[in-house]
Amino acid sequence: MTRNRRPGRTAHKAAAAALAVALATLAGCSSHAEEGMPPRGPAPVKAITVSPQDVPVALEYAARVRGSREVEIRPRVSGILEKRNYQEGAEVRAGQSLFTIDPVPYRTAAARAEADLAAANARLAQARREAERLRPLIQAKAASRQDLDNAESGQQVARAEVQAAEARLREARLNLDYTRVESPLGGIAGRAIPSEGALLAGPESLLTRVTQIDPVHVLFGLPDSDQLRLQRGAAAGEIRLPAGNRYRVELVLSDGSTYARQGTLDFTSVLVDDATGTSEARAVVANPDGLLRPGQFVRVRLAGAVRPQALLVPQKAVLEGPQGRFVYIIEDGKAAIRPVTLADWQGENVVVASGLAAGDQVIVDGVLKIGPGAPVTATPPQGN
Repeated sequence: MTRNRRPGRTAHKAAAAALAVALATLAGCSSHAEEGMPPRGPAPVKAITVSPQDVPVALEYAARVRGSREVEIRPRVSGILEKRNYQEGAEVRAGQSLFTIDPVPYRTAAARAEADLAAANARLAQARREAERLRPLIQAKAASRQDLDNAESGQQVARAEVQAAEARLREARLNLDYTRVESPLGGIAGRAIPSEGALLAGPESLLTRVTQIDPVHVLFGLPDSDQLRLQRGAAAGEIRLPAGNRYRVELVLSDGSTYARQGTLDFTSVLVDDATGTSEARAVVANPDGLLRPGQFVRVRLAGAVRPQALLVPQKAVLEGPQGRFVYIIEDGKAAIRPVTLADWQGENVVVASGLAAGDQVIVDGVLKIGPGAPVTATPPQGN
């Protein structure tokens, strides 16, 4: 007996063969259609023409505000703190009384010193009269020379006692004046540390602090790498530094706003911190409105160093490849790769140290649609 063949398998094979023939026919038609189409036109891109310009060197660091002067207020004499004479946190003037120490013991000591001086003056006057009485007696040979010598020595001793009494009186009066504790400078007075009635142990007792906040000092670390870069750039003529290294200083506050007044860099330490690799730097900034406060964190921008006749391109025009960074430029209507090295970042732009020349057309938009040698047509970017 012969077996019956399954018609389903045969049908499937026939359908597959027909589909293959159809796909081959479509592919052939498609290829012929593409061969008949006109060639694609130049790719549209946006490009800029680079030209030399003076570009500021970007230097920005984290910093902290300090008072330009800060003093500790300490008593020069011991005693009971009788009164606080200022409002905590308020502005005080130079010479203003901040505290009063009980003056009664020092007033008494001054009175006693005045009495001691009066007694010493009386003894000096008596010694002077004694010597004056003896001098004519010596001429009349009614008294011995030794008596006159003793009288004159007594006069000198009395004069020395007067000088000592005068010194003790000056000291007593000075101590009495010291019971009025004054601020040596104008500024903002801090919180009073001891309260009224506290026993003060002289200069060992800290009463408060006064901080001068106009102007303020802004302290920050200047990296050693940046200093070397600036020095080498200046030596090579690539960077022009400000005269006398007097950089202008701009402050960026914590909310991102720029402080209205500029300052100047007035100090840079020659020592490099081995832990941070930075040198301490200080800027002086006017603060008449008191907006800047000691302890506040800000960012400083140093302005004054310039790269003369530098070439600037947008960051998005710089690409990265296996051989390093490069840009696309337009040469004879076609895209060409140009390797570049960068110097500084300037916001959304970069300074090209080498690889470009003035007048080069750099493609800044549309680089993903092209390759080396691709024909392009360029238009300037919006806003240029």
